[in-house]
Amino acid sequence: MNDAPHILLLGGTSETAPLAVKLATVGYQVLVSTATDAALAVGDHPAIHRRCGRLDRDQLAALIDRQRMMAVIDATHPYARDVHQAARDAATHSQRPYLRYQRRALVEASGAVVTARDHDEAARLACADGRPVLLTTGSRHLAPYVAAAQRNGIALYARMLDHPEAVAACEQSGLAEQGRIFGRGPFSLEQNRALIRQYNIGVLVTKDSGQAGGVAEKLEAARLEQCRVIVVQRPDETTDHTFDDMDRLVAALQQCCPTLRCRHI
Repeated sequence: MNDAPHILLLGGTSETAPLAVKLATVGYQVLVSTATDAALAVGDHPAIHRRCGRLDRDQLAALIDRQRMMAVIDATHPYARDVHQAARDAATHSQRPYLRYQRRALVEASGAVVTARDHDEAARLACADGRPVLLTTGSRHLAPYVAAAQRNGIALYARMLDHPEAVAACEQSGLAEQGRIFGRGPFSLEQNRALIRQYNIGVLVTKDSGQAGGVAEKLEAARLEQCRVIVVQRPDETTDHTFDDMDRLVAALQQCCPTLRCRHI
C-alpha cells in the first residue's frame, strides 16, 4: 500500500469523505487538506490522512513536491475561487494533473429568486428591501452586507460556522453580536423556517451551493415564509477537468494516474 500513488485532495465540504473513500478504495493514498481544523468527516479508511491550515500557491506546490503527490483533486466549495486558482497554479507548477469536483447547480432565477453578480450587488439588493436580512453565505464576505445594512438602517443576521475565524470576521466587519448566529449546516426546512420567524426575516441571501449545501431547504423555507431570496451567482470556472460526478472523476484520475490494483467502483 505504501507504493500506491499519493493524491492531494483539497476538501472541506460534505463531499470530502465520500470522495476520499472512493479514491482510497481504488488504491490511492489520500491526503485531505482543509483550510481550517473544524470538525469534518474525511472517511474511515487507513489510506486517508488529513492536514489542516490554509496554503497559498507556493505552499501547495511545496507540499505536492515534498509529499510526491501524483495529482491534485480540488473538491473545495464552489465559490472558493481563490483556492481553485491557487490549486490549478500549484499543480501546473509541479506538472501534476488537476481535477476538480463541483456540485451541480440548483438555483434558477424566478419571480421569487433574484440573482446577484457578486456580494456587493447582493448586499445592495438585499438591504434595499427595508426588512431584516438573513445572510447564509458564511463569514468571508460580511463587510458589504454590514455596510449596506447600516446605511439603510435595517437589521442584519448572519448564520455561520462556529469557529474562531468566523468570530474574527465578525469583529473585523463590525457585525453586532446580536446579529451573529452560529451553527453547522446543512439545516432542515423546519430549522430554516423557525429562524426566519424568530428574527422576522424578510430577505434571505444564499449561494447556489447545491443540494449538499442545503439550498433547497432554504429556498422552500423562504417561499413558505414569504421571504425574498437573493442568490449570489457562482463563478464560472468549468473546464474539461471539472466533474459533477465522483465516479467519472475517479475514472479520469485512473487514466492519468493508474494504481496497481485499479478496479471499477
